[in-house]
Parts: sequence; structure tokens; C-alpha cells
Amino acid sequence: MKKLIIPLLFTVLSLPLMAADGFSSLEEQMSGKEFTAAGLDKLTPAELSELNKWIRRHSLATLSTPTAAPTAASSEMEKDPRGLKSEEKEDRTPINSRIVGPFSGWDGQTVFKLENGMIWVQADKDKFFIKEVQNPAVTIEPAMFGKWRLSIDGYDEKCKVRRIQ
Repeated sequence: MKKLIIPLLFTVLSLPLMAADGFSSLEEQMSGKEFTAAGLDKLTPAELSELNKWIRRHSLATLSTPTAAPTAASSEMEKDPRGLKSEEKEDRTPINSRIVGPFSGWDGQTVFKLENGMIWVQADKDKFFIKEVQNPAVTIEPAMFGKWRLSIDGYDEKCKVRRIQ
């Protein structure tokens, strides 16, 4: 019983801090069974906190995209009446690629690493599971309001995604 109360107490006390930056801790991402199977229930609250900090610092979501040198196109960005620069319109052509490695569906927080180097993360909480396949072909199509939808070739299900790299 004590093994369950300590991680639960730690989670409750640390939620406001983690919610501030959108980071989901291991306790939030893993089921209790997965948490125990990984041996994380043996960590002290301080050790677990340090592990979560390390994950936060090394998370895919925090990777910055390479910054390019200024180009003629970027210097020609139009200014609006307030004097702010407006970005060029985003390329909204569909993307066809393959997921790198095994794939068995999405669970509400799935990260999709594609062969073309792009990394997308699930932007909704939908769940969809299939028998594991290797390197499935995917299509990412523009949706309404600047959003994107990912589909696996051969399946009718789609999920909202956003690009992180």
C-alpha cells in the first residue's frame, strides 16, 4: 500500500509544476502496471523527480528545429499595419512517407517518426490499435483550421497530428 501512496502523492503534488510547461510525467504516461514493471515504483520521490526532469530536458517536443540563415524570401516578408512581420503561408500539400520501425496504432500521445526526417505527435486523444506492422506507409493531409490528419495506408482511421520537427 505504501508503494502506491508515495508515487500517487508525488504525482498530485507535482502536477501544477508539470502542467505549467505541458510536460507529462512518467506517472501520467504509464499505467500502474507499466510503472511497476519498469521498476520505477522503487525510486524515491526525489529520484523520480530527477528522472522526469531529465526526460523533460531531452524530450522530442523540446528539440528545436535548425535555424536557417536569412534568405531573400524571409527578408521580403510583408509587414502588417501594426508593423509586425507576417509569416509566409505554410505549405499545405499532403505528405507521403513511412513510419520508421514497428507500428501498432496510436494511443492518445503517440509520436510518429517518418523516413523523411519529420517527427509528428498525435494532437488528439483518440485510440486505434492494429496488429504490429513494419514501416507502414502514411499520408498526412491538411485539415480545417490549419490542422493536419494522419492516416495509415490500408486503414480508414485518421488522427489529428502536429509537427514537432
